[in-house]
Amino acid sequence: MEIRIADRKIGCQCPPFIIAEMSGNHNQSLERALAIIEAAAKAGVHAIKLQTYTADTMTIDIEEGDFYINDTNSLWEGQSLYKLYQQAYTPWEWHEPIFDKCKELGIICFSAPFDETAVDFLENLNVPAYKIASFENNHLPLIRKAASTGKPLIISTGMASIAELEEAVKTAREAGCKDIVLLKCTSAYPASPEDTNLLTIPHLRQLFNVEVGLSDHTMGIGVAVASVALGAIVIEKHFTLSRADGGVDSAFSMEPLEMKQLVDETHKAWQALGKVSYNLTEKEKSSIRFRRSVYAVQDINKGEKFTPENIRIIRPGGGLPPKYYDILISKKASCDIQRGTPMSWEFIA
Repeated sequence: MEIRIADRKIGCQCPPFIIAEMSGNHNQSLERALAIIEAAAKAGVHAIKLQTYTADTMTIDIEEGDFYINDTNSLWEGQSLYKLYQQAYTPWEWHEPIFDKCKELGIICFSAPFDETAVDFLENLNVPAYKIASFENNHLPLIRKAASTGKPLIISTGMASIAELEEAVKTAREAGCKDIVLLKCTSAYPASPEDTNLLTIPHLRQLFNVEVGLSDHTMGIGVAVASVALGAIVIEKHFTLSRADGGVDSAFSMEPLEMKQLVDETHKAWQALGKVSYNLTEKEKSSIRFRRSVYAVQDINKGEKFTPENIRIIRPGGGLPPKYYDILISKKASCDIQRGTPMSWEFIA
């Protein structure tokens, strides 16, 4: 299975596709947004992902009850949804200069629309793919709209049951989307490794016959690197210039050096997968001579018995394999054997 986003192939035969999620880490500065893109490109990411919404397309302006975040475990506790989205959204007039900057730097730019009007807007910018965020994976009309463009759809699976994912995938396919990637996601900010359940990744691939990846909210790169061994072909991480600068998502976002490490180490993990093989590699062929084998460790006279004192299993590997040691013991030498000689069948009388 292979998917193409813009001019880049993604799939098991390709290195992991690394997405830097800008989210609201631009802190309402276009200059900072462009600097984030430059830092991401320098770190080696393959794509920048935006979020396309306004506070009014997300919710309504009420500051109490269900519309107020009153959760001490939340990074955004004490804010209304509307005010949070006002703070975090990426102005729509910024999209074009951001897309242009990505094109200039040779990286892909796409977005997560949060309602149908955002899809129409992004279509005018000719985005190469769409992302459906975890909190929207039950928004079937949105999925239908994005899928109807025929472009690849990347869907985060956070909080969704198998039945809900089945509905999302079915809706996307029926609307005309042929290329779907499901991202294992734990919708906690930050997420803990023990709640990540990476073993779900191969199960998602088998269950829905789609490509799979990871939208990772854990700190560091360990979880993302491990996901490659389980078949993740796409890895998405929130990205900022510096967590110390603040911002709605900065607390669980990667900094440039960490992102560079992520790109490098996931690539190594992918290279290490290789294939099922028990054959010697070319480099191992030069090392095999240093394996254990049977050698004479004392001078041995013709007719003398081989004993644990005069033959031993040692390095290097020029003599008979160790499995023949017991056969040699108590046999007699057919000739004089000098100390340090590799044992051979011809030395047995």
